Amino acid sequence: MIDIKKIIENFSQQFKFNPIIGNKENLREFKKIIVVGMGGSHLAADLLKIAKPNLNIIIHKNYGLPAIIDNSSLIIASSYSGDTEETISAFKTALSKGLNLAVISVGGELLKFAKKNNISYIQLPDVGLQPRMALGYSLTALLKLIGDEKELRNLAELADLLDYKNCEKEGKRLASKIINKIPIIYSSADNEALALIWKIIINESVKIPAFYNVFPELNHNEMISFDVIQSTELLSDKFHFIFLKDKSDNQKIIKRMKLCQKLYENRGFKVENLDLKGNSFLEKALNSLLIVNFCSYYLSELYGIEPEKTPMIEEFKKMMQN
Repeated sequence: MIDIKKIIENFSQQFKFNPIIGNKENLREFKKIIVVGMGGSHLAADLLKIAKPNLNIIIHKNYGLPAIIDNSSLIIASSYSGDTEETISAFKTALSKGLNLAVISVGGELLKFAKKNNISYIQLPDVGLQPRMALGYSLTALLKLIGDEKELRNLAELADLLDYKNCEKEGKRLASKIINKIPIIYSSADNEALALIWKIIINESVKIPAFYNVFPELNHNEMISFDVIQSTELLSDKFHFIFLKDKSDNQKIIKRMKLCQKLYENRGFKVENLDLKGNSFLEKALNSLLIVNFCSYYLSELYGIEPEKTPMIEEFKKMMQN
């Protein structure tokens, strides 16, 4: 059985992975980046888009390719398993158009296609992880492909600064608070990728519903759905809110979070505040990811769930093959 707690504890070692670009000579210059990936395979790109707002990066989570591509684009097909059919579809489309193309994968059909067609690729370590748990490997590979050696060095140094002890303590505390509840994660729009990652990790590791939304948009629609009255209180009984708070957020967003929390608590809802801690976005993000991974680990223990397995997803994939 895979030791999930040990994987979380060794998370920082992923950032010391030294990616090697195969067929590097075929990687052409680019002005924008299209990352094609599903589930955990696009999370690294989500983080990079926030960490480097000036980077022209588009994340495509579908079959084929987005319309906004040209010869200045670098198409990165990211699939941890290498067998994700949507990503393979995008790869084949890009290959047929002769576009600048690269692959990030452990293996599977995608890596076979890359090697057969002399496409640039980075092969990730095959250590039996779910894609969401291999985020460090994916992020270092992505940085290597786009040529950001400085950020790769920063990431390796940052790995030694992560506060594992407090992250585990906070994750375990949070698990005890949200047991038997449906978590709803809120963040600023700037930190949307983090809220999404929290949702994905809880969905996959704990096998429970979890949802997310962002300020200020949620104040214009979703918030009103929690103005509970007697006839609707049964619908709202199971929700528990987690606010990801960032001192770097716009002051108006910080005020909105504070007021929204007050309104929710006045209506009987529980709200947990989690302050993002770190001197850079990536440090905040990685500490946050440790917390949600520890939280999910302890929640899975409380529910008697095997966090590493995703049986319904595997069942669905088999059905799609028929």
